[in-house]
Amino acid sequence: QVQLEESGGGLVQAGGSLRLSCTASGRTFSTYGLGWFRQAPGKERNFVAAVNWSGENTYYADSVKGRFTISRDNGKNTVYLQMDSLKPEDTGVYYCALQYGRVVTGRSNSYNFWGRGTQVTVSS
Repeated sequence: QVQLEESGGGLVQAGGSLRLSCTASGRTFSTYGLGWFRQAPGKERNFVAAVNWSGENTYYADSVKGRFTISRDNGKNTVYLQMDSLKPEDTGVYYCALQYGRVVTGRSNSYNFWGRGTQVTVSS
């Protein structure tokens, strides 16, 4: 079993920045991708960003390209999401997820484990 714990959420004004972290523990294996999804109130959970097992390949939703940066530290089993130029529409619960294998996708049903989420609120 794998546990994922997110941190770094909070309240920020539009135009501000936040950095989310997610640390994996338990029976992790070396080859896995990590992704971030978010869910706004009353809406579906949507893909935000993902990084493959080596950290060399990253993927972003169009809505966050150029503003968010995903990275990982394999020595710490941790993935980060640097969020800059935040907008009110970025508000939601942000979930970290782990996908076994060398390939990482933006499809939520491809992920094997999920964190409990961290709230991000961007005020206008």
